[in-house]
Amino acid sequence: MSKTPRIYLPSAVRKYVFERNKFQCQSCGKQYGETSLTIYHIIPLSRGGSNDISNLQTLCFNCNRKKSDKLDKRFRRKFD
Repeated sequence: MSKTPRIYLPSAVRKYVFERNKFQCQSCGKQYGETSLTIYHIIPLSRGGSNDISNLQTLCFNCNRKKSDKLDKRFRRKFD
């Protein structure tokens, strides 16, 4: 399995992912304003995940730290 190269996410893509995920952490449910949200890959690039929009989600810092580069069934792709 080869690592997928990281690409810059255009602002339109970032906006779409935040809106699609209702400005909410997809693990713990905290809303933007309660915590700092960023966009992460569901299947990590280091594990062969893609830069496709269906492989992106919003997570807060704490949930992303727990997830790390692991494949965790709690963090699964909801959008295909």
